[in-house]
Amino acid sequence: MILVLNASDDRGIDVVRQQIQDFASPRSPSFGAKSSVKLVLLDEADAMTKDAQFALRRVIEKHAKSTRFALICNHVNKIIPALQSRCTRFRFAPLDATHIRERLEYVIKVDGLDVAESGLTALSTHMASQHVTEEAVYLCTGNPMSKDIEQIAYWLLNESFAASFRYISDIKMRKGLALVDIVREVTTYRLSLACNDKLQLGSLISMLTSARSALVAAAQ
Repeated sequence: MILVLNASDDRGIDVVRQQIQDFASPRSPSFGAKSSVKLVLLDEADAMTKDAQFALRRVIEKHAKSTRFALICNHVNKIIPALQSRCTRFRFAPLDATHIRERLEYVIKVDGLDVAESGLTALSTHMASQHVTEEAVYLCTGNPMSKDIEQIAYWLLNESFAASFRYISDIKMRKGLALVDIVREVTTYRLSLACNDKLQLGSLISMLTSARSALVAAAQ
């Protein structure tokens, strides 16, 4: 009565159309008594493609009476609004460092790994890169590097709209950055500069207004 999928592995539209759709259907062999309710548990749902999320929305609408859906994600902003609106959100605080360490020690013991005491804090990064550097850490977490944010801020302030769009699109695709992370980090970078809040707000509004004017001009 329970289907568990890791959406980072099974993230495409075919999985929704086949596995999830077939499982959720009342005609599915797993469906027992009429009063029974099945559960679809999607871990790392924010890794699903947009097409898969739209398809999942339709499956939820169609089988809401017989099946419940639980979506687990790290970044709720990567879940499309149409899917979010059909869910009740539960936010969980990060685990205490003590519990994380205990779990890491357990995994190390079970798998027979040789990890130094100082290596525990960098374990997740080490799994992605043998040489732990600042860039390796940022690549592992998916966050933009500070030097990239500085470069993007420079382009926004000094280059034309077309050039900025081209440069930022290139670095976004080349380094696999999420647009929401770029916007957040650029805003934080601007606010970190020694400047009056009113001037910062005025600068932000001016930048957005200029962007709007450029978009309108380009559309015409």
